[in-house]
Amino acid sequence: MKRFLRDNGLSLAFGVMFLATLVGQAFAGRSDFNDRQLSQGGRELSLLEYVTSSDFAVNVSENWQSEYLQFFLFVFATVWLVQKGSPESKPIDQVGLESDEQQELGRYTSEDSPEWAKAGGWRTAVFSRSLGIVMGVIFLISWFAQSVSGLSVYNADQLAELQDPLTWGAYVGSGEFWNRTLQNWQSELLAVGSLAVLSVYLRQRGSPESKPVGSSHETTETSG
Repeated sequence: MKRFLRDNGLSLAFGVMFLATLVGQAFAGRSDFNDRQLSQGGRELSLLEYVTSSDFAVNVSENWQSEYLQFFLFVFATVWLVQKGSPESKPIDQVGLESDEQQELGRYTSEDSPEWAKAGGWRTAVFSRSLGIVMGVIFLISWFAQSVSGLSVYNADQLAELQDPLTWGAYVGSGEFWNRTLQNWQSELLAVGSLAVLSVYLRQRGSPESKPVGSSHETTETSG
């Protein structure tokens, strides 16, 4: 058990923190929602009712889709774009898809290479891009979930004010939707860009997201 915890410490720690913050958001969100309901003469919701409501769904999904957009763009962008001196970038001379030897494909595979890496053809082509594809699919699912749940919340407010509800297409093209969406996107893109640039000149001893403390500022793709 100790070895399992050590070998999977990063994923387990972030998994526990994720669940803790999700539970915290459920309680805090319900409290905020019920305060608004009472001020408007509405009915309070139980915790179960709230976590199955559109209000909770839109708050969760709009954060998830911005996070996975960040990962999707970063995974694909770093194939072709580099940042001299950043451990978040690959070496300047390796821009592009790289050779089969560098990627351990074709005759350069080994016994413990993944089966789809050794298979060749469409399976290797798909597996070669599987990380970015999955990140992109999760982003699209989260984006769609945000649009549907956001539409439900928006139309509930519209009906409460005796105004006409919107269709899904009209809502996705509205300022309300894109205001919620873009404010999340810009924060994620700023965070990734900041990490790529600040890690050129700043260090965190022992972190793979940082270069060794004594490395030159111009050293690229070296973890400490």
